[in-house]
Order: sequence, then structure tokens, then C-alpha cells
Amino acid sequence: MATAQRRYELRDDEWERIKKYFENKQPKGKGRPPSDARTVLNGIIWVVKSGAPWRDMPERYGKLSTVYGWFARWQEEGLLAQILADLSIDADPQDMSTDSTCAKVHQHAAGAKRGLQKTQPKML
Repeated sequence: MATAQRRYELRDDEWERIKKYFENKQPKGKGRPPSDARTVLNGIIWVVKSGAPWRDMPERYGKLSTVYGWFARWQEEGLLAQILADLSIDADPQDMSTDSTCAKVHQHAAGAKRGLQKTQPKML
């Protein structure tokens, strides 16, 4: 029986496309075994897509300090930018859109009245 897809988590086919980037990124050696890269990445995606603060990340993704630590490391190494760049090659521009909620408008186009305002002469 298949498990239900959770909101903001990678599907199996999505993970298959990017797992090659994480094969050599987990530290090896003594101490605790490293966290699962897919689980950590799902935690990062959850925070980014939900817009919630890191402290509200669900516990199923692991400890906040661990997930954020991996995020910071992958960001610093440029790994996340590399993944996004590689995945954008396959993106269909037809699926991309911009709406007015993210477009800046010049102050003169933001509802101000046009032209000089004529004032009525004062009557004495």
C-alpha cells in the first residue's frame, strides 16, 4: 500500500531526479549516523514553501538545528543553486507566470491624480 503524499514533500520521481546531488554530501566517520538527505530536504522545502519560521517546522523532519545546519551548508556550497539551475533547464516557460501581486508599480502609476491640480481662486 502506497503512503500518502504529504504537502510540500518530494515525490519519488522528483527525488530520483536530484538524489545524485546528495550522494557524497553526507559526512562519514565516527559519531552519530548522518540524517537522511531526503528527509532534511523535505524539511527545508516545507519551511520555504509554507512561509513558516524555522521553529515551526514539523518534528518529522528532524531537529531544527540539524535541518537548518544542512540548509546553511548546502546553500554555502552552492548545491541548492546548482540543483535549481539544472532543474530549470527542463522548465516549460508556459507554466511560469507573473501576476500583479509581485510587480512593483511606480508611484505615479499607483492611483495618484494626473496633471496639475487647478485651484479655485479665493473669493473675497
